Amino acid sequence: MRNLLILLCLFLISAGTPTLKPKKLFNGKDLTGWKIHGTEKWYVDKGMLVCESGPDKEYGYLSTEKAYKNFVLDYEFKLEANGNSGVFIRSSVDGTKVKGWQVEVAPPGNSTGGIYESYGRGWLIKPTPEDEKVLSPDGWNKARIQVINDEVTTWLNGKQMVHLKDAKIGAGEGSIALQIHSGGGIKVRWKNIIVNELP
Repeated sequence: MRNLLILLCLFLISAGTPTLKPKKLFNGKDLTGWKIHGTEKWYVDKGMLVCESGPDKEYGYLSTEKAYKNFVLDYEFKLEANGNSGVFIRSSVDGTKVKGWQVEVAPPGNSTGGIYESYGRGWLIKPTPEDEKVLSPDGWNKARIQVINDEVTTWLNGKQMVHLKDAKIGAGEGSIALQIHSGGGIKVRWKNIIVNELP
């Protein structure tokens, strides 16, 4: 009986500790595993993923072919020119219209790390101006998004930016997608895009 209880405890401990299996979403060579939406530019330069405004100066998206529900996403970005961009979670794209939730990537003072619902409720939560000061406007930034059921937490350069519990996000389904904002003159570099899927 005692041995059975020990085995049961070990099983419960292991079941409560998910094993993370890092997967590179960007291979540093090409856009395998991704789909381009719109006419804006997405290309690889010196092992980095680059998004850049095209002649139409419209919204553009680069989405994963696979859907991701619960996960931890790590990525690095560098703002060049007007770096108004973002990372969408549980999203779907039809033409250049996206349905989902964006974790903002933008120049200082524009709520990088905050969560915005496109074609819906708009801003759901923003970081404080003080917290946003960790953003490097012209260097590389390390970011993390954790999505578990109806909770989303974001970090920027090691600092937690926001935490949100939202039933609508909890019911969401879809892919991870990078955005380039409309208006033209935008360029952002990305690297080390790594996802850990969670149960």
